[in-house]
Amino acid sequence: MPRSGPISLSLPAFAGTTRKLILLNVGAFFGLLLLRWLSPQLEAVLFSHLLLEPLAVAHGEVWQLLTYSFVEQGIIGILFGMLTLWFTGSLLEPSFGGRWLGELYLTSVIGGALLASAISFTHVLGLRPDVVATGAWAGIFGLLVAIAMIFGDQEFLLWFVLRIKAKYMVAIYILIAVAMLLKQADSFGALLQLSGALFGALYVKFAPRRGLAFGFSERYFGVRNNYYRWKRRRAARKFEVYMRKQNREVHFDKDGRYVDPDELRKNPNDKRWMN
Repeated sequence: MPRSGPISLSLPAFAGTTRKLILLNVGAFFGLLLLRWLSPQLEAVLFSHLLLEPLAVAHGEVWQLLTYSFVEQGIIGILFGMLTLWFTGSLLEPSFGGRWLGELYLTSVIGGALLASAISFTHVLGLRPDVVATGAWAGIFGLLVAIAMIFGDQEFLLWFVLRIKAKYMVAIYILIAVAMLLKQADSFGALLQLSGALFGALYVKFAPRRGLAFGFSERYFGVRNNYYRWKRRRAARKFEVYMRKQNREVHFDKDGRYVDPDELRKNPNDKRWMN
């Protein structure tokens, strides 16, 4: 059940999928820093192929739709991004599980990148397909919107000073991104954040409670089981035809299971055979 009371200043648990996502981001950040120290030319080439550039994606570098989220250029950006990811992820994961959280994050990252890249080709609001973006904020915005939709009345201490409900806190983040987009200050980055928020909302609204992977697996096994039932019924019909040619009668139920003739002769109202 969604909680509505205020939270304390104590730090949340650092575990599960939230910890894995943070460690991946921090590891990629320091890995690129180390590579820049060892081989600046190689780091520059690698960095240019990991960040998100819509024009490059259109020319086949589709991995950028994911890798950009693990690339951060500044220490301030990685610090605040990971702190926000920590607090948002640790609130959602205990209630919905690590798989659900990971799917929500990746849906926001990849879906937001796809939508923002597509819009950049329209050149609206000064956008261009040759601009670039990095950072985990598309995924983080997806988590923020999920919190607003699920735990909207949960109270937070914004910047550890102002007590505010989650839905209003997320609205402030959204309005800041909209202002940056309209002001054309890092328009593509702001559009990426808003696109991530949109896909986060879509995931919360339409994804199965236990995640897309669970839903797809259930659908797959359902289709597979229906196929096996159809094969069993088909084989049963063939066997009935064969046995009639041998002047014998056999019976199968609607699922293709053999029915014992003694069961057919039993009176359903006679309960003595149950003793």
